[in-house]
Amino acid sequence: MLLILGIILLILWLAGVIAFHVTAWFIHIVLVIAVIVFILHFIRGRSAP
Repeated sequence: MLLILGIILLILWLAGVIAFHVTAWFIHIVLVIAVIVFILHFIRGRSAP
């Protein structure tokens, strides 16, 4: 579940940077959240529901 959320956030970040040339702070916040979600996914492993 966390991996899917992280992938979605990364795709949104890429879409914002590439397609819309968004350089506002918000799109970078999305990237930071995506990285945190990926880290949590790998720390928790498959044991978390």
